[in-house]
Amino acid sequence: MGSTFILIPGAWHGAWCWHKLIPLLEQAGARVVAPDLPSLGTLDDWAALVAGMVERDPGCVLVGHSRAGAVISRVAELAPGAIRTLVYLSAYLLPPDHSVADEARRDAGSLVAPNMVPVKRGLTCTIRAEVLREAFYGECSDQDFEFARVRLVPEPIRVLAAPVRVTQQNFGRVPRAYIETLRDRAVTLAAQRRMQSVLPCAPVFTLDTDHSPFLSQPGALGRILISI
Repeated sequence: MGSTFILIPGAWHGAWCWHKLIPLLEQAGARVVAPDLPSLGTLDDWAALVAGMVERDPGCVLVGHSRAGAVISRVAELAPGAIRTLVYLSAYLLPPDHSVADEARRDAGSLVAPNMVPVKRGLTCTIRAEVLREAFYGECSDQDFEFARVRLVPEPIRVLAAPVRVTQQNFGRVPRAYIETLRDRAVTLAAQRRMQSVLPCAPVFTLDTDHSPFLSQPGALGRILISI
């Protein structure tokens, strides 16, 4: 029986973003779980939801894209014994009590922080339409960009601002891998490597792609995940 992969999408995205990757993993014999996260949850709400899934599939590989790096780190704190490996896909890999917003503000080359627009009385935010393609989908086809653009949803600001509560005793004992994205304009390579310098990962893989390899290079991404 193959591995179980639990795939957690990044900010503004949903389970739809994995639609090219899932069949490739399943063809390799894996089981795939790709949940949508509640639209106005907190970081702890989301982590508790995913921790329940992890505990039902002990030995799973938990993959987090972008903002979901904070989610999977918190899940590892709650259920460290149930996870085989954490995989950070161009993701926020944060030390204790740091938030996605903290790291995003440090990432001078990112197009995300300067182009966030508050909506719904400041409870959520979106990204300015004119930078979407360059920020997230620079190597994607026009068709894939349009597929993604119409499915993006507002992101809860309180999730981005929430400090990640993790310890070395729980989160710190779960093996972690990192998949870098060289052409990323959302979480730049410099930011990815800065985070890894604080919390090293092994193995580390590198894709010559944008922030969305599940759309631009699903085959290469799938091969990496299967190898993990």
